[in-house]
Amino acid sequence: MISGNKFENAKEFVKNWQKDYAFQTAVGAFVSMGFTALFALYNGYLGLSLLSVWHGSIGAFYFLLVAIRGIILYSEQKNMTRSEQQQIIHRHRTYLGSCVLLFLLDLALIVPISMMVVMEKPVDMDQISAITMAAYTTYKITMASIHIRRKMKDHTGNILITELRTINFIDALVSILTLQNTLIMVNSSFPDSENMLILTAGTSAVIYIIIVLISVLMLIQGLKRK
Repeated sequence: MISGNKFENAKEFVKNWQKDYAFQTAVGAFVSMGFTALFALYNGYLGLSLLSVWHGSIGAFYFLLVAIRGIILYSEQKNMTRSEQQQIIHRHRTYLGSCVLLFLLDLALIVPISMMVVMEKPVDMDQISAITMAAYTTYKITMASIHIRRKMKDHTGNILITELRTINFIDALVSILTLQNTLIMVNSSFPDSENMLILTAGTSAVIYIIIVLISVLMLIQGLKRK
């Protein structure tokens, strides 16, 4: 009987996953939040134990990322018991509040990006680990791009689902930034460090500007909805 109930629950989960785009987003964000929390705790521990500015700052960034996802997911969970009009009001409040946290997220990125630009990011991995990281980063940016495009065609009007997908895209952009600098520092065959400095400074600036612009556009969108 118990196994039968578990089977029915599994079938219901798969059905919701296939048909409900918002459900897909929420489940994906919850899983991603779990991994991000572990990564944030790990970097926080290294920052305290090694007195590492890099690990402390990147840990703060991922803690904020976890906080934003957690606030959105908690709000959506509470919305299940509210009327449609109440859902719209609470989603808007949550959206504006999380947009403020996004700007704090942008500020938290300044320190690690600065350290990556001047190549002071501590790297403790071999080339195999770097290649694995490259594959994972490629997966993250591909999936984030696909879901951003799908969300443009989705007309459910749930701004928090849009925000979750946008946050995933920001997370992927930061992963690209970290990967680029990791590969440069792992590979010791680059003879011209000055050119590498120009490259990392340029790409880091472009990616950071994109992240800030996304945050600004999201806030403007939220204010216009009000």
